[in-house]
Amino acid sequence: MGENLPLLLSAALGNKISRPPVWMMRQAGRYMKIYRDLREKYPSFRERSENPELSYEISMQPYYAFKPDGVILFSDILTPLPGMGINFEIIESKGPIIEDPIRNIDQISKLRELNPSESLGFVGEVLKSLRRDINEDSTLLGFVGAPWTLAAYVVEGKSSKNYSIIKAMAFREAKMLHKLLDHFAVSIGEYLKFQIKSGAQVVQIFDSWAGQLSPQDYDTFAGPYQKKVVDIVKKEFPNTPIILYISGSAGVIERMAKTGVDIISLDWTVDIEEASQRIPNNIGIQGNIDPGILFGDEDTIKRRIDETFEKIKGRKYILNLGHGILPGTPESNARTFFEHSKNLSY
Repeated sequence: MGENLPLLLSAALGNKISRPPVWMMRQAGRYMKIYRDLREKYPSFRERSENPELSYEISMQPYYAFKPDGVILFSDILTPLPGMGINFEIIESKGPIIEDPIRNIDQISKLRELNPSESLGFVGEVLKSLRRDINEDSTLLGFVGAPWTLAAYVVEGKSSKNYSIIKAMAFREAKMLHKLLDHFAVSIGEYLKFQIKSGAQVVQIFDSWAGQLSPQDYDTFAGPYQKKVVDIVKKEFPNTPIILYISGSAGVIERMAKTGVDIISLDWTVDIEEASQRIPNNIGIQGNIDPGILFGDEDTIKRRIDETFEKIKGRKYILNLGHGILPGTPESNARTFFEHSKNLSY
């Protein structure tokens, strides 16, 4: 069973495999010289991610270099926002800036329902090209940002350290925030379905900022909307594996397992063995390795991979970092990570 499927997809579906598949979050990007050279030529992030030829080229850079088991679309969690009427820019040193932060009910009422084939045709184009060219040698991953994280960006207007504006909205004007979160859940569900129709074989939901919520507020503002996205996708594509990643998730792991996702991606702040005892056996696990390890020497990197795999060997597991690969990571260390991971076996 699963012998004709690419390894990562096969693992995500729970098939018996010979070794854990491996890819890296943010594997295309600033640590690669080839990417930095291209960035100098095309300084606008939105151009790099929304021009199909550039997005394709950047998505494939790590594939050509390291042959990971997963190729992920080069894009951004904010990419669908303009299709809903929210404009943004990404400034290299500052991150995303929302042109007109959403702070009142009128703005929410005026938001457009996302029509991905209309406003995100370029994403479909890139996914189709990637799927065709990686063939069955690797698994094609799509991704989206979850409703809470998208709401945090559009309400705050930029990255935030304490999320005081959206939390003020949550605790003063909950009804308004729920309207925004629901709008995002429906739109993001449609966007994920569009990615799957365009060729994505596994999809990941990033709720990067849900770790900023207390568990009881996670149950109100994050979990139900993650679940709504999952339900929308699973209704049409019940067999497409969905991964959920939250940064700082140690306190909400059990809650993540109740959203209907197939795989939970762990950051590095929890012991993987302890986490696996908190996650039902039918749900797979991804990640957990501290990206900072890749600044260490070769032996340190190999040892951490071995230790992590040893603790999780009995479970469905996808080898990955606990967050994105950091800028400045030596490319030779990324190579060590991939090569050593591919030598593991069950």
